[in-house]
Amino acid sequence: MQARGLDLTFRTADGPVHALKDVNLSVQRGDFVSFIGPSGCGKTTFLRVVADLEQPTGGEITVNGMSPAEARRARAYGYVFQAAGLYPWRTIGGNIRLPLEIMGIPRAEHAARVARVLELVELTGFEKKFPWQLSGGMQQRASIARALSFDADILLMDEPFGALDEIVRDKLNEELLGLWRRTGKTIGFVTHSIPEAVYLSTRIVVMSPRPGRIIDVIESDLPAERPLDIRESPEFLALARRVRDGLRAGHGYD
Repeated sequence: MQARGLDLTFRTADGPVHALKDVNLSVQRGDFVSFIGPSGCGKTTFLRVVADLEQPTGGEITVNGMSPAEARRARAYGYVFQAAGLYPWRTIGGNIRLPLEIMGIPRAEHAARVARVLELVELTGFEKKFPWQLSGGMQQRASIARALSFDADILLMDEPFGALDEIVRDKLNEELLGLWRRTGKTIGFVTHSIPEAVYLSTRIVVMSPRPGRIIDVIESDLPAERPLDIRESPEFLALARRVRDGLRAGHGYD
């Protein structure tokens, strides 16, 4: 993903809302990039521009060398929303098969694809369950499996674990990191949590209050293998401090 001078202004009855301002960012293949900043800073808006769900009003952005619209048509990304968004009348397998049906992928391939992504998210055996029979964390894993089912290069995740309790969130953080290592996908991840951003990412993008600008892009030197207790290490705490300092600077604090 490559953004150059990206602007987005929403026109409302109360006047313009400047969501993004002069955003310049390069995301390399295989990066795990987290976007962190205060509510309303444009984190989700940026992901939605990448996904061709919002149209910028200035600058340019490319996804795998294509425009967002071309990338959408090429099925270059999967998108995981804040809520799992599973259809309650479909089984877990049926929810995962939905994008395959929409895309016209041969029905003969569906079972193998569903089995593969369920294994990736550690939900093997739950294909015939309905969403209401799963916990919130399991539903989010099913949502991730659905986004992985058509094997896109990029996974966009809009604060997918924000509504979960800390124990479940820690578990899903570990599982997501393992999935990223196994698949090598490029991940764009929105979060409000400093520890989550530092634990998951190869790079952390710190954003300012509206209009959303990039305050800092922090390269992580943590090892690829990251047990949860790495969060107590001096290296982890130093990265977290830099993120916090960036957030404070963006608000104009000392």
